Amino acid sequence: MHTIVLFLGLAWQSVSPQVIQHVQAAIAAQKQGRLDEAIAEFRKVTELAPNLPAAFMNLGAAYMQNRNYGAAIAPLKRALALNPDLTGAHQMLGYALLAQGYAAEAIPHFEKAGARDGMGIAQLEMGKLPEAIANLEAALNKRPNDPDLFYYLGRASGLLSKNTFDTLLSAYPDSARAHQALAENYAALRRTPEAEKEYREALRLRPDTPGIHLALGEVYAAASDWAKAEAEFRAEAKLQPGSAEAAYRLGSALLQQGKAPEARAELARADQLRPGMPETLYALGKAASLDGDATAAEKSWTSVIAIEKTGPLAAQAHFGLAGLYRKQGKMADGAREMQEFQKLQRPAAPAQ
Repeated sequence: MHTIVLFLGLAWQSVSPQVIQHVQAAIAAQKQGRLDEAIAEFRKVTELAPNLPAAFMNLGAAYMQNRNYGAAIAPLKRALALNPDLTGAHQMLGYALLAQGYAAEAIPHFEKAGARDGMGIAQLEMGKLPEAIANLEAALNKRPNDPDLFYYLGRASGLLSKNTFDTLLSAYPDSARAHQALAENYAALRRTPEAEKEYREALRLRPDTPGIHLALGEVYAAASDWAKAEAEFRAEAKLQPGSAEAAYRLGSALLQQGKAPEARAELARADQLRPGMPETLYALGKAASLDGDATAAEKSWTSVIAIEKTGPLAAQAHFGLAGLYRKQGKMADGAREMQEFQKLQRPAAPAQ
C-alpha cells in the first residue's frame, strides 16, 4: 500500500491563509523526505482546522509514510468521524490497525475501501483461511507481480493444507488417505523406506486409488530404483490409461533402463494424450536416438526447441542434435547446435 498526501482540492478553499501556509510547508517537507517536519506542519493544520477531515487524513497519511502506524490511527479515525465516506482513510486505517495487530478491527475498513489484499491478510491473521485465500487470489489477479501477495497467499494455502491434513490424520488415522498423506510427507523429506511403507499400506486398503502407484513410482525414481519405478508406473498406466503423466513416467523409467523400443511406445502415447509437452518430446527424441531412428529424434528435439527457446530442456535438445548431426557427418550443423548448447549453459550477464 502506497501512502500519499491527499490535498482534496475544494476542501481547502474555505480555510484561512495561515492553514494553507502550513499545508504547503507540510507538502514541501514531505516531498523532500523530511517527514518529522511534515508531520509537525500537518498537526498544526489539525489544530487550526479541527473540523476539516482532509487535515486529519493528511496527518494520518504522513504518519503512515513515516511507518509510525500506531500514531496514524487516531487522526485517521478522526477524519472518518468527520466524513465516513473517505475511502482512502478507510484503507489507510485498515493497514494501520493491521500493522498494530488489530486484524478484526481492520476488516470493516478494508471492506469499505474494497481493499481485498488487506482484507485477505487480516483474515489470514484471524485464521479465516478459505476467505483469506479467496481475497488474496483476487488481489493477485490485479497485481500479479506483487511478491508480498504471493507470500501471503502461499502462507494461507499452506496453513489450510496443514490444517486439513492434521484433521485427516487425527480423525481418520487408519484410512488410505491418511497413509497416503503420511507417505507424501515422508517422500518430501526423502525418507524412502517410510514413504514406501505408507504408500503400500494405502494401496492395501484401497488398491484402485488413482495416483498412489504414480507417487510410489516417483519415490523409487528419486532413489534411481528404476525397475521398481517401472512396475509402479505400469500399474498406474493400467489403472489410468488416459493419464499422460503415467505414460510419460513409465516411458522415462523404461528409457533409464535402456529399453528404447518400449520407451518410445509409451512416450508416443503420452504425446498423443497431451501433445506438445517439452519433457515428453525430449524423452521421445532420446528414445528414438537410442533406437537408431535419427529422423524421429531430430523431429522431437527440434520440436522441443520450437516450444522452449531457453532453459535446461532446450539446452539438452541442442546437445542431442549436435551429437546426431556429427554422427551423420553434418559437422557445420553439429557445430551450430553445440554453440547453441554452450550459449544456454553460460550464466546470464548481470544487469547494468
